[in-house]
Amino acid sequence: MIKAGGAIALAAVAVLGLSACSSGDGADPTQEAAEFVVYSGRSEELVGPLIEQFETATGVQTEVRYGDTAELAAQLLEEGENSPADVFFAQDAGALQVVQDEGLTTALPTAVVDKVPAKFRSADDQWVGTSGRARVIVYNTELVPADEVPKTVFELTDPKWEGQVGIAPTNASFQAFVTAMRVTVGEERTKQWLEGLIANDVQTFENNLAILDAVNAGAIEVGLANHYYWYEKAAEIGAENLKVRNAAFEAGDPGNLVNVAGVAILPTGADNPGSEQFVEFLLSDEAQQYFADVTAEYPLVKGVAARDDLPPLSQIDGPDLTLDQLADLRGTQDLLLQVGLL
Repeated sequence: MIKAGGAIALAAVAVLGLSACSSGDGADPTQEAAEFVVYSGRSEELVGPLIEQFETATGVQTEVRYGDTAELAAQLLEEGENSPADVFFAQDAGALQVVQDEGLTTALPTAVVDKVPAKFRSADDQWVGTSGRARVIVYNTELVPADEVPKTVFELTDPKWEGQVGIAPTNASFQAFVTAMRVTVGEERTKQWLEGLIANDVQTFENNLAILDAVNAGAIEVGLANHYYWYEKAAEIGAENLKVRNAAFEAGDPGNLVNVAGVAILPTGADNPGSEQFVEFLLSDEAQQYFADVTAEYPLVKGVAARDDLPPLSQIDGPDLTLDQLADLRGTQDLLLQVGLL
C-alpha cells in the first residue's frame, strides 16, 4: 500500500442529485437511475458543479467520495476488486498510473480517448487526461523584481531565499513534481535539493492556494504551485488587487512540469454504463469548456480553446519525460519521509 503523507482521512460521502431521471434530458423516465460511485481526488469546490452537470445531462445518480489523490489511490489498492468505486477521478497522472500498474483499471473506448493527444493519456488507454495544468513559481511583485525570479528550481536553495520559499509537501501536484525531478535528474540530486530546501528554512503549507495567499501577503517571497490558482484568486478578489504573479522556469526545468487530471474506469465499474458516460462527459465540449472557463486549466480536446491570457500549452517547455513515468509515488513519498518533509 502507498504511504500517504499525513493522516488518511477520506471526506464524508456527498450524494449529489438524489432525484431520478428528469424529463426532457433524453433519459427513459421508466428506468431507475444507475448507482454510480466516483472516488475524486479533485476537490468538491473545483468539480462539484461539473458533476452536477453530469447528473443533469445523463440522469445518472452519482455518489462522490472526495479525498486527497494519493490517499484515494492507496485506498483503491487496499480495496482491490472489492472497491465500491466505479471510476477514479484523479488530480494527477502518477496516481492513475499507480492504480493501473496494480491491475485496477480497464481499457477505455478508443473512440473516446482518441480525443486527447497521446502524451496526455495512458500508453495503452487505461486512463485519459481530462484537463492540464502547469507547475509555476509564484512571486510577490513588490518584493521580487521580475528579472530576479529564480530561473530554475535549483536556485531555491540559495541563501538569498532563506525562509522565503513555500512548498506543499503533502499535495499530490508537489509530489508529482518531485517524482519528475527524480526521473530527470536522479535520486541523489533530488534528495540533495530537498535537504537544501530544509536547510534554507523552507516554509511548508497545506496546499497551493495557501502558498499563493502567503506570497500575495508578503509572508514569503516565492512559492511552487499550479498555474490555475492565480486565476482562481483573481476571480475572487480581482487581478488588480493581487501582488502575486505566475512565472515559468527555464526550458526543461522540472519546475515546468505539465501534468493532467484524469480518469480511469475500475474493474468494479466496468459493467456500470455510468462509467463510460462519465468519461465521455469529461471529454465533452461542455466539460472541457468548464475546465477552460471555470478552473482556468488547459482543455485537452481539440477544438476547445484555453483562456487567452494563458501561455499556449505547446509553448511550455517542461522536463523530458512521459506522464506514465510519474507512477513511483511510493518512492517519492518515502524520500519526503526520509528527509523530514512528511
